[in-house]
Amino acid sequence: MRLSSQPPSFGLITCSLVLILPLFGSCHPAQLSGNPSLDFMEQLSHSSVRFNWRNVTCYVCKAVFTIVDVALLSDANEERVARAVGEACIRLHLADEQVCRDIIELFRDDFIRALQESFLWPTEACAVLVGPSCGKFDVYAPWNITLPNVPKPPVKPPSPPKPGSPQSRVLFLTDVHWDREYDVGSAADCKEPLCCRNDSGSPNLSRRKAGHWGTYGKCDLPLWTVENLLKNAAKAGPWDWVYWTGDIPAHNVWSQTREQQLSELTVISKLIHKHLGSNVTVYPAVGNHESTPVNSFPPPYIHGNRSSSWLYDQMAEEWAPWLPDQALKTLRYGGFYTVQIQPGLRLVSLNMNFCARENFWLMVNSTDPGDQLQWLVHILQASEDKGEKVHIIGHIPPGLCLSSWSWNYYHIVNRYESTITGQFFGHTHLDEFQMFYDEETMTRPLGVAFIAPSVTTFVHLNPGYRVYYVDGNYQGSSRLVLDHETYILNLTEANHSPGAPHSPQKDPKWRLLYRATEAYGLSTLFPSDFNRLIGTFINDDPAFQKFWYLRYKGHVSKPCKEVCKTGILCYLRSGRYDDLKQCDYLNGFKGRLARAATKTLC
Repeated sequence: MRLSSQPPSFGLITCSLVLILPLFGSCHPAQLSGNPSLDFMEQLSHSSVRFNWRNVTCYVCKAVFTIVDVALLSDANEERVARAVGEACIRLHLADEQVCRDIIELFRDDFIRALQESFLWPTEACAVLVGPSCGKFDVYAPWNITLPNVPKPPVKPPSPPKPGSPQSRVLFLTDVHWDREYDVGSAADCKEPLCCRNDSGSPNLSRRKAGHWGTYGKCDLPLWTVENLLKNAAKAGPWDWVYWTGDIPAHNVWSQTREQQLSELTVISKLIHKHLGSNVTVYPAVGNHESTPVNSFPPPYIHGNRSSSWLYDQMAEEWAPWLPDQALKTLRYGGFYTVQIQPGLRLVSLNMNFCARENFWLMVNSTDPGDQLQWLVHILQASEDKGEKVHIIGHIPPGLCLSSWSWNYYHIVNRYESTITGQFFGHTHLDEFQMFYDEETMTRPLGVAFIAPSVTTFVHLNPGYRVYYVDGNYQGSSRLVLDHETYILNLTEANHSPGAPHSPQKDPKWRLLYRATEAYGLSTLFPSDFNRLIGTFINDDPAFQKFWYLRYKGHVSKPCKEVCKTGILCYLRSGRYDDLKQCDYLNGFKGRLARAATKTLC
């Protein structure tokens, strides 16, 4: 349904510019500024390559969009509209000229198809870019899922397992971001959104060069580093099973093709199968980078060439050794599925792209795309009836989702808190978590969304992976996470052999960075433990600074103080986007924290 009667070019040009803006943001932790009041905003907004709309007044923002739109009122030709959007991208310095032209060409057809019925006025566009003081952005109307008319069972606080009880050891991989064009010795500092590539130029006195095993900076990983990780993970086994939450391709989102995306999906899937072995079952989830254009995930009612069947069908083929036929059926339908891991433990893999603000297909209709959340409720109720516990995996953390989707998911977690015993996500590339509380008082902790660090270095990070220790397979098991470990490859060491500093190590060692219970003095990792840990962070700054260091996989140069710390604590407590916004305004961030936290394309 159209929101205005303006000619199509008016809404299209405005909305297109709004939607392409996040493509030029890097999802990396920017270096801390000298002003502590700006630290956390800089950490989240990652504005090193994005046009800085915070420097634009509301009047100028509206004038820019109005001028561009009015200039096209008499010409609705799609080619001309696309060309004009590209010119606007260049003139606003959103990215390098060639990147602007490539990204517009790549996105053009999907934009036009998705936005024919969804248009933004300049006031709405600037509300997104500048803030609510500049207008109102209300395209995504509130909606509610339906819960069964079944009373919630009495809640029993979890108890630690008896000493010696079985534990399940689960390998967790996320955000691989393999760059097939990674070029050792190329420039690690470049003007494009992704460096260390064969077209990044040559290093010089002011430009570092790409290392053999990876590079701190705007760089993804070479294939040999990904394979080295898998070889080391195989040695560190055995694993009871593996969770893998997506984002396979690199961050060159302006130049990707379907053929390349499918090729990379196949290569990494087969590598995981090869190194971890046929006896280990891998449970994947769909990341936002699997598609091209990036973040483009049409709901299942979109058919034909614009649908996601080209991607889901290939995923079903590659993942068939791991998943049963019924799971493959819903995977082909909407990119989500459920499967029984063991008697008493079920997994649900969600397609979190159906909650993402950057998925421009949701501009048409954002109400429970694919009926995924209603399907989730059905699965959870059936599991509750059978006494099963459920783990949920996905790519984007629910606290960073569209408001209504996030609210409904939070409501579901509240209703089924005794059934959902683990939530596992990635996407941010950082080592963090977000809390869930009872909706009545918002004080009793009932859930934790674990957010694991990335395999990739993007940006300024060591490569890493996560291991979860879960209450094991026995009668009465809680199936809760008891502990977790994070392993990293220290690039400073890996790229410089002892005695030969200009040569990389031949067989670098992935080492344990930390074990959560030991690092934070906890007995378990239940929701109540994490809630107390947040209290410790408030009162014990050294403990918080340790978390800050570990959050970046052991590669951060400055501490997080004052406003930065307040913003982080806000974020950790906010498993629901509305809570992040509320904490945002209560602490004087004026909406910047919530907006910045969601403007990531990791």
